[in-house]
Amino acid sequence: MQSDDIALMQRIAARDQQALMELYETYGKAVYSLAYRVVNNSVLAEEVAQDTFLKVWNQTARWDSEKGRLKSWLLTIAQFTAIDRLRQERRQPAVLADALDDNAETFMLADGAQWQDGATMQILIAQLPAEQAYLIDLAFFHGMSHTDIAESLKMPLGTVKTRLRTGLRRLRELWLSSEV
Repeated sequence: MQSDDIALMQRIAARDQQALMELYETYGKAVYSLAYRVVNNSVLAEEVAQDTFLKVWNQTARWDSEKGRLKSWLLTIAQFTAIDRLRQERRQPAVLADALDDNAETFMLADGAQWQDGATMQILIAQLPAEQAYLIDLAFFHGMSHTDIAESLKMPLGTVKTRLRTGLRRLRELWLSSEV
């Protein structure tokens, strides 16, 4: 198995994308499982796994077959990547993929009353860049998950999350600055 791993890493170092796919097929479940145990979130675990294999693609020379097994090296990268992701998530306010109603305290009227209809929300959403407004519509009004949106729009998952987070922050700013 060690000789197979060495050959696989040599192919990856030669930029063979099929070899990277083979590496993922061989060790992807183990990497995802470790990431999930650390972050305790399936979406973040998917991102950690992707980031782990991207790091392998970019750092093939860092693995030394004399110092240890490929699987151990991969799991070490995954563990540190997952810990880094947890730290990053804790520094940033979380954007939940739940309905806007679950975050109603963010969207309170100045007198403390909750929104009676979606008219004001639609006006504010219309002020966002079209791409952000579209992603918010898909996530919150059509109930699509971040992964579903990424797949349907053929967009990286991280890009979808970033644009949604940016759109929601901007929407909140618009709400707080409005005299509604």
